[in-house]
Amino acid sequence: MDGICTLGNDRVYDQIVALINSIEVFAPGMPVCIYPYDERVEQLRELVQDRPQVTLYDDSASIQRWDAWVEQIWATHPTARQQWDAIGSEGIHRMGTHRRFCAFDGPFDRFMYMDADTLLLGDPSPVFNALNEYDWVTYDFQHKDLSHVYDVNSGWMEKLFPAEQLQRQAFCSGFYASHRGLFDPDQGQEVFTWLISGEAAVLYPMAPDQTILNYLVMRCGVNSCNLALTLPADQRTGNSVTSSHFTVENHRVYDKGVPLLYLHYIGLSSKLFARLCNGENVDLPYRDVFLHYRYLQAPETRPALLGKLVTAKPQGWRRYLKPLAQLLP
Repeated sequence: MDGICTLGNDRVYDQIVALINSIEVFAPGMPVCIYPYDERVEQLRELVQDRPQVTLYDDSASIQRWDAWVEQIWATHPTARQQWDAIGSEGIHRMGTHRRFCAFDGPFDRFMYMDADTLLLGDPSPVFNALNEYDWVTYDFQHKDLSHVYDVNSGWMEKLFPAEQLQRQAFCSGFYASHRGLFDPDQGQEVFTWLISGEAAVLYPMAPDQTILNYLVMRCGVNSCNLALTLPADQRTGNSVTSSHFTVENHRVYDKGVPLLYLHYIGLSSKLFARLCNGENVDLPYRDVFLHYRYLQAPETRPALLGKLVTAKPQGWRRYLKPLAQLLP
């Protein structure tokens, strides 16, 4: 069974509603599984009661198994704890983001993972079709900025991965597709041998789930493809709100006339979306597209957003997006 999965808690409730609504438009009938970031999921529990195709993952044994595995991985890192202490992050930084790994145990034989801050805007069939040939499928331009994939100053990145491999395989963990069982904590002792030998230093602690997934895919020799590199040039698009040249028509987003498969509101705080959905006239890129899908099933509840347009500061989206500009296709 194929399905789409995401990750979140009640803090990103509005974004998950928008994502699920977009999936229902462009992949009708596609089952969806939400992996819990933490225990704050009361609103999400209510949401799935009215959505028969949506489930909230509740396999506690699976969740605990992956949590324990992640703790073991980060215990091998030479400086992660110091880096997290420096920013006041207790425990493992953004521990809940690793819960997406539960998809390797999850209900779908093949799955497409989408972060809560994304919208599906096209037919996902090309992604699932690619899984007939590859074990890992991505569609982004993260290879243009490896500083959020690995610790580029550790000295290990170039030792482990040829430049061609980094160009071809590096990806953003906000969108990818794979299949159940590709990685298994109970069969990953070789990974720990590599990490303990010193390779753990290549992991970038500030993007914890992203760096681990990239390491596993590259180090384990997983057969992968990035549609941003393999699609014909006249069919590939960008996907990030860092791109200001996209056009919008009938609630779809286009890159030079080609419809996007998905739109990623990368770098935008969930607080901005909460403020927007509470009626504050907050300035966000592609705001009307988000609002359309957020209130698709109940347009009468869409906030009027009256009053002066507010550019949020210091949490404004421009501050978040500035360092991401190089991810433009």
